[in-house]
Amino acid sequence: MADVSVRPARTGDAAEIARIQLETWRIAYASILPAPVLDALDAGDATASWTTAIEAAPTPRHRVLVALERDQLVGFIAIATPEDLPAGEPDLAATVAFGPLLVEPRWGRRGHGSRLLAAAVDTARTTGATRAVAWLPEADDASRAFFGSAGWAGDGYVRGLETGAGQVREVRIQTSLATD
Repeated sequence: MADVSVRPARTGDAAEIARIQLETWRIAYASILPAPVLDALDAGDATASWTTAIEAAPTPRHRVLVALERDQLVGFIAIATPEDLPAGEPDLAATVAFGPLLVEPRWGRRGHGSRLLAAAVDTARTTGATRAVAWLPEADDASRAFFGSAGWAGDGYVRGLETGAGQVREVRIQTSLATD
């Protein structure tokens, strides 16, 4: 059995999180994101953003978790407060947003994604969250199937994400975090 775990991200993880994000997007999203967007990804900018997310989270609900196999960081998930919930939507104060959840492709199919998702659910529950949402590219069938296998479902919301080199259509998925 492999030595695997999930833990809160540390400042020293930011560069590796950025590397995983950029490499995974370049592989998994090559047919989803416009090539100029993938070509413009900058490791320094991504590392700075992840450092801020880890060191200076804007709310107690903002968290970054990492998956490890032995001492190797192999994936991550971010938890945040949703920024785009329509007024009148249920559970506004008790909703968190998940994303991205990425596992470096060479470490795939070893349960890291499932462990990250389960740890994120547990972490969100400790902050009082009873509902989670996530935005996925509509063309990302693998991620939709993964989340669907964990009980997530589309809720009918769709948006166009402007990339600077075209628009990517995203669908929102959700799940209940209630334990009763």
